[in-house]
Amino acid sequence: MDATVTENPQQHRFELPIAGGALAAAYYRVEDDGRVVLIHTEVPSAFSGQGVGPQLAQGMFELLRKTGRKAVLRCPFMVQFLVRHPEYADVVTG
Repeated sequence: MDATVTENPQQHRFELPIAGGALAAAYYRVEDDGRVVLIHTEVPSAFSGQGVGPQLAQGMFELLRKTGRKAVLRCPFMVQFLVRHPEYADVVTG
């Protein structure tokens, strides 16, 4: 799997295409101050344990960093990802 994470603002999510048309997604809402509040991450169960979630998180944090935005973590998966990958702490606030 060599897919790229993209943002789908209409659906309020970051997306990672997986095999067979499946999609992993990190859902968010945007606060009035522009912060991206990450509320839920979904990986199809057939792809659980295959590194899809971390790939999605890494790509999403890179996109946020590239666009100068900050994330607020309300999703337990993203909190755990940040614990294991503190190199993304500069992208997280509040």
